Amino acid sequence: MVASVGAHAVEAVNVRLDTPAIDLTAATQRQRTENDRIQVSTAPGPDGIVRRIEVRGREANTNWAVFALTNNSDEQIDRLIVVPHYRMVGSGLIWPDLGLSRVVAITPSSGDRPVRQESNAADIFRVTLDPGTVITFVAELRTGNLPQIYLWEPDAYKDKVNSFTLYQGIVIGIAGLLALFLTILFVVKGSVMFPAAAALGWAVLIYIGIDFGFWGKVFDMSAGAERVWRACGEAILSATLLVFLFAYLNLSRWHVRYAHITIAWLAALAALVAVAVFDPAVASGIARISLALIAVFGLGLVIYLSTHGFDRAVLLIPTWILLVVWTFAAGLAVTGAVQNDIIGPALLGGLVLIVMLIGFTVMQHAFAGGITHGIVSDVERRALALTGAGDMIWDWDVSADKVFTSPETEHTLGLKRGALEGPAASWLEFLHSLDRDRFRASLDSVLEQRRGRLTQDFRLRAADGHYVWFTLKARPVVGSDGEVVRVVGTLTDVTDFKNAEERLLFDAVHDNLTGLPNRELFIDRMEAAFAFARSDSNIRPSVMVIDLDRFKQVNDSVGIAVGDSILLTIARRLGRALKPQDTLARLSGDQFAIILLSEKEPARIVSFAETLRRALRAPIAFNDREIFLTASIGLALAEGAPHRTEEVLKDAELAMYYAKRIGGDRIEIFKPAMRARKTDRLTMESELRRAIERQEIKVLFQPIVRLEDRAIAGFEALSRWDHPKMGRLSPAEFISIAEEIGLIVDLGLFVLDHTAKQLARWQAELPRGHEPVFASVNVSSRQLLRHDLIQDLRGVLSRTPITRGSLKLEITESLVMENPEHAAQMLTRIKELGAGLSLDDFGTGHSSLAYLQRFPFDTIKIDQSFVRTTSRGTRPVILRSIIALAHDLGMEVVAEGAETDSDAVELYQMGCEYAQGFAFGEPMTSDEALDLLIEKPARPRTLKIASE
Repeated sequence: MVASVGAHAVEAVNVRLDTPAIDLTAATQRQRTENDRIQVSTAPGPDGIVRRIEVRGREANTNWAVFALTNNSDEQIDRLIVVPHYRMVGSGLIWPDLGLSRVVAITPSSGDRPVRQESNAADIFRVTLDPGTVITFVAELRTGNLPQIYLWEPDAYKDKVNSFTLYQGIVIGIAGLLALFLTILFVVKGSVMFPAAAALGWAVLIYIGIDFGFWGKVFDMSAGAERVWRACGEAILSATLLVFLFAYLNLSRWHVRYAHITIAWLAALAALVAVAVFDPAVASGIARISLALIAVFGLGLVIYLSTHGFDRAVLLIPTWILLVVWTFAAGLAVTGAVQNDIIGPALLGGLVLIVMLIGFTVMQHAFAGGITHGIVSDVERRALALTGAGDMIWDWDVSADKVFTSPETEHTLGLKRGALEGPAASWLEFLHSLDRDRFRASLDSVLEQRRGRLTQDFRLRAADGHYVWFTLKARPVVGSDGEVVRVVGTLTDVTDFKNAEERLLFDAVHDNLTGLPNRELFIDRMEAAFAFARSDSNIRPSVMVIDLDRFKQVNDSVGIAVGDSILLTIARRLGRALKPQDTLARLSGDQFAIILLSEKEPARIVSFAETLRRALRAPIAFNDREIFLTASIGLALAEGAPHRTEEVLKDAELAMYYAKRIGGDRIEIFKPAMRARKTDRLTMESELRRAIERQEIKVLFQPIVRLEDRAIAGFEALSRWDHPKMGRLSPAEFISIAEEIGLIVDLGLFVLDHTAKQLARWQAELPRGHEPVFASVNVSSRQLLRHDLIQDLRGVLSRTPITRGSLKLEITESLVMENPEHAAQMLTRIKELGAGLSLDDFGTGHSSLAYLQRFPFDTIKIDQSFVRTTSRGTRPVILRSIIALAHDLGMEVVAEGAETDSDAVELYQMGCEYAQGFAFGEPMTSDEALDLLIEKPARPRTLKIASE
């Protein structure tokens, strides 16, 4: 049975002698049959009769195209029926038509069968129309898609092909020269952007060669192979454009995530090459979408980096805008929104123009600056290094006694040019009075010794009277006679560093929130006051400890920020009641202390304390509510011979705790009987002695995270006492008891040994190739002061197979400063055993930068008081200074108290390497720690010191 499609005849197209080309696409009927035969009605002939013809396909196709031509002239007409294999216009965005031989054969209703002409780019058939004839043509199609069918006058088609061939040859020639030039540039310049640009140039050359049919002529490709190569070319073009964007903008400099995205994207595009072998249409569609995404997202990225001061991105803006315009125009073409035979070649020429602009852009970097590798002499290199460092030159011609310094020195001080040039003695009038003798002595010493290196800090007076700190680093130049002829070096403005150092020293002995003296400075002033009292009987210092009642509940109800504001209000109220000779300090969270020298009589001292108690009872306004606070006050009166400082402070604290136990909001004067209350702790002391034997002491581990990649770097060991009656007790509730009864050494050794065993277990169970995790253990004062600590540590390390350096000891700043000389020796021996060292709670104790450089610490651990944001939502200014100081000392920085992800991000941006806090996990058991390690293993890298 023959299927018949198309019930009515086609309309014949009149072919005129003076028409060089006719578009038959709209006049052609496309039909589909169920088998390889078709019956059609012919166009009416000159006699008006419609006939029916049957055509059988040569290749069993079921797609057909039917059109009719008529010659109304008196001459015979020769024409070419042209059906292109591939057209960019209308090819489609998703599953595009990548070209194919469309027509198998054309059968006329009368006359000779059209003769196929040889062509690699189109199906061409030559037809002859006799005068006055009407012929219906039935074309057997290989595919249902017929993008275009044209009827050309042979000479006109030949001219059209020749003109396009010339244009295509010019474009391919330019593209080839451009690719070759970029390759040569890559050879000359080793930067990664140049091979990326060269690869893009070759990809464009390959792509336009495929699109113009150039490679098909060179390698005699089949139509099917050309579809595969076209899909591969589009994928390669997209990939090289992505590589160029990544390399030119140096995206790995901005964020490692950009590199991950680019690698994944390139892997997907590489997979398209394999997909193209099996399904070129799918591969081409994905490649086209990828190209559009690269253009659009690339423009957004270029604009973003331009606004952040990246000069390369600024230079790329015009080229990338042109690429986006080209992509938009290409989108209109492939979707068929624009129908024109010129648009395809024009777009390919525009693509070559874009690559040319990219070449000009990279050339600016290739030849900018004029400094190339290998032609810089040692003297020039030193001069460049000096310029890059920003240091200023200082040169003293000893024989002429004339000092020369860079103009930047005088500019920094606001002086006229030449003001600092002249004899070395003329510098004395600009030097701070405290620095003059030292400066003169240093220069004399260099002249006498004729060797060595001069390094000195001094202050120079600016034009407006303020002083600027400079560091002079110089060395003598000895002449042939053995005498110093010059002293040459550099001057560096270190004012910011000195200010940060002073601020750091201030913060080390002052409370970060209130600015009051902290516990260490308070004790120091107590010692001074009692020293004066021993020499002058009229001086009778009294100590007062003030603790706010139920302040924790206030913090829980109104928040930490409001709680800090309340503490500031309390500090101001207490400060207003004191006289200049008195001292107010903040000992801890809500605990204050006073050294009272302005009152001597006990009755007046008690009256003063009552005044303070009433002042603290006054309500504190907060928004639309009032907060009422009370305080428990303990007094230690100076009676008889002055006591030791620690005893007086403990007496005042005992009185304060007694006042708090009996209800609070009262004043209690210390009485010796209060010491007897210590016997109430005998039961807890005995239970604590048996706690280790009963395995009631538990060791939990809090994660320490590397901020760079958020990987688990290690843990801090934290002890907890699971009391059979009182439940789990924190270290604050039993560590002080353990220290007083001498049990802290056994407790510390237990925690150290248990931690080492768990550490060995973790390292054994982690996959090979990962960095060994570490664990840190706090060391008490009794442990550090005992020589047995070395033996205990040696025994622990010998019993457990752990990686050297992975067991860390954390030592507080105040602890090492109790006996710096002894601490330095102990720390050195600990370091030699293979344990790491971390300076804990840095900034909260009595810091000494001179000793800090002597101690073999690997890491400085910043106290959480410096990490928390202030009431204005900003970090303390000193935080950045501490980080910079630590890096200058060659130490890494660990921040504790990171509570949110934003804390971690800001700390990492400041240069902090590690962080610990509830944002990364609460204390957990060793099994939970192992599960966390397996879930988030650390990347292989250099071992670092843990923090709390």
